[in-house]
Amino acid sequence: MNSYWPGPLPEPSVRTLDDMRCVLANPDRSGDTPLYSMYRDLALTAGDHAYLREQNIRFDITVIPPGTVGGEYVKTKGHYHPLSPSGIGYPELYQVLAGEALYLLQRSDLGDIVAVTAKAGEFVLIPPGYGHVTVNAGKEELVMANLVSAGFASEYTFYERMQGGAYYLMEEGGWVRNSRYPVVPPVRVIPAGEVPELGIRHGRGIYEMVSRREGLSYLNSPEEVPVQ
Repeated sequence: MNSYWPGPLPEPSVRTLDDMRCVLANPDRSGDTPLYSMYRDLALTAGDHAYLREQNIRFDITVIPPGTVGGEYVKTKGHYHPLSPSGIGYPELYQVLAGEALYLLQRSDLGDIVAVTAKAGEFVLIPPGYGHVTVNAGKEELVMANLVSAGFASEYTFYERMQGGAYYLMEEGGWVRNSRYPVVPPVRVIPAGEVPELGIRHGRGIYEMVSRREGLSYLNSPEEVPVQ
């Protein structure tokens, strides 16, 4: 982790196999095997930490090792964001630091399902109104950082009730529809895109947005996010 984060690290929050069984394609196995780790509320300096607190924003790093569980590639649990006071769901900004990621996004009304591919150095902005799962389908460890509003708690209930997202990414068979969902559109696969209006340009470091005190108000005011 030191090559991606030169600062102090707290004890991570670890999702185990037992934690994830409720969202897996094949939940037969059980145990305390760790599947991925989350380091929350990070900052390199006291000044950066104060800035993040003032902006009501959190900086996190998540590490997902490669592998499969019951034939399904290792993934995050999946969640939605609640509505902001403006009536629009909160966005979230990710950058892949190492490895490759697939972000499976599904609109809250299930009218759109999209898988965003991202390589190291690329950003993915989770748009308002979309739930998301991150999948590591590669052979390397996936390390990603995120900036997100600290003003809400993520909502996992829907994914738990539906036993995961609308599709599972399987080692054999690729994207397989979750039969617990009603009819949903096929997965659209697109590359990660930039949002220059918000300073989101591939190749730059996500933490620069903190250290340079860049405008991050859109994370708490999703009405500022340009329509993509």
